[in-house]
Amino acid sequence: MSVLVIGAGNDCRQDDGFGIAVARALASRSLDGVEVLELSGEGGSILAALEGREQVYLVDAVHSGADPGELHRLDAGSETIPCSFFHYSSHDFAVAEALEMARILDRLPPVVVVFGVEGERFDHGIGLSTAIQERVEEVADCIQGEISASACR
Repeated sequence: MSVLVIGAGNDCRQDDGFGIAVARALASRSLDGVEVLELSGEGGSILAALEGREQVYLVDAVHSGADPGELHRLDAGSETIPCSFFHYSSHDFAVAEALEMARILDRLPPVVVVFGVEGERFDHGIGLSTAIQERVEEVADCIQGEISASACR
């Protein structure tokens, strides 16, 4: 099985580094058969990374108005990812648009799960806010558990 984890974001914009932090946590675990990428969140690179994959987990900070640290798990195979979740991005073609473009082009992998954690601060600076930092290992554990469960099917 071709499993990919994408940590999207920019670790120089505070909580926007959440996806990168989760990707690094998973990469340090050296999971067999799992490739981990750190991407900026630019849609073209995400679209290219999906090519030929069977199972993809994409992690990013979101900004939907929920409480900081709230976890959103979205199944991109069965639901549209709200563009408003990623409105802090400087990219016009970002995560949600890339996934919808893949769907339109019939290139969306069979399993695509987006884990978004509600960010608090997106200004320039290094370091995650406390509420976000507390979710890094939890989300990494969730993804590792989902990968393990699907390997047992």
